[in-house]
Amino acid sequence: MTDFPVVKTGEDVTRQVLSDHPKMMVVAFRFAAEGAIGALHNHPHVQSTYVEKGRFRFTLGDVEREVGPGDSFVIPSDIIHGCVCLEPGTLIDCFTPRRDDFL
Repeated sequence: MTDFPVVKTGEDVTRQVLSDHPKMMVVAFRFAAEGAIGALHNHPHVQSTYVEKGRFRFTLGDVEREVGPGDSFVIPSDIIHGCVCLEPGTLIDCFTPRRDDFL
C-alpha cells in the first residue's frame, strides 16, 4: 500500500488518491465548506462518483442535480461536469483508466 499526498485543488477542496492501477483509480475529494467548488471540466476517463457524506449540486452536461449521502452516478467520457458543495463532505471517485495526471 502506498501513501498518497493530499493535494489542494481549490478553495476548501482537496484530493487524495486512495488506490491506483493502470486500469482504475480511486480518489477522495474532500470539501471543507459550503460553497466550495469542483470546477467545471471534462476528461476522457469514465468516472463513477459516490457521495460518502455531505450534499452537492452537480452539473452534468446541461443537467443539474442535487445529491447526498449514499447517492452514486456515472459520468461518461468527455462530459463537462462539476459541483458546488451545499454541505461539507466527501466524494469518492473511481476513474477508468486511471488519471495519470493525479500521480
